[in-house]
Amino acid sequence: MPGASAAGWAAGGGPRRPPGGLGPAAPGRGPAPRRAGAKLVVGRTETWGSIGGGNIEAVAIDRARELIGAAAAEPESESEPELMEFALNDKVTGRHGVQCCGGAVTVLLEPLPVVQAVAVFGVGHVGLELARILARLHLDLHLVDTRPDMLTDERLGVLADAVAQVHVHHTPLLPEAVLAELPPGAHVLIMTHDHAEDAALCDAALRTAGLGSIGLIGSSAKWARFRGGGGAPRGAHPPPPPHARTPQPRTPEREC
Repeated sequence: MPGASAAGWAAGGGPRRPPGGLGPAAPGRGPAPRRAGAKLVVGRTETWGSIGGGNIEAVAIDRARELIGAAAAEPESESEPELMEFALNDKVTGRHGVQCCGGAVTVLLEPLPVVQAVAVFGVGHVGLELARILARLHLDLHLVDTRPDMLTDERLGVLADAVAQVHVHHTPLLPEAVLAELPPGAHVLIMTHDHAEDAALCDAALRTAGLGSIGLIGSSAKWARFRGGGGAPRGAHPPPPPHARTPQPRTPEREC
């Protein structure tokens, strides 16, 4: 969003902003394109504000997006602030050209906090009760179901006072397509009304890079069927991967 201010980004995006980095210009030496304290917010595809354009801004954007990509690949890791130094004279050729203001600028890259995202696949009585709990938290809550009667305004009216930002997805054919729309680090909870749908979602989620975690309602027997195609002997199936969890209720064959 070229030309939009960093303050406008904060006001418009609120806490539910995309992953980004903040690049304020620190006090430098001599002439510089912007005063100390100028801010640039960098997202995966957009920017807000400016620290003066030219090589320093282009390099800062490149580095900020490298850090965003690294954070997406390792959602549990913590990014540290980073300083970048720029000399602005005709004897220094930067990655994006020469900037001849005559002074020097320091840019501080700081990671910005991002609200967590949770996607609940299957909004039956269990999924709806879970949604009511999650809706009390500051997060992005995605509710996904193939059945339109599970997503009516009347039924979801219990979420009217939600603190969370609620996104409703009615996907009659391929609910797993919603996985590609989720932000990096999103947590996925699979609890549909149909074992085959659960299996397809579980398979797609395990193949989707960048998810924070995957939860599957069910039992060890259900996980065995998913992993072994129905033929794995009881007790001999491998455990779920580290980022996937399968609780084991008292009634293992009854899920909703």
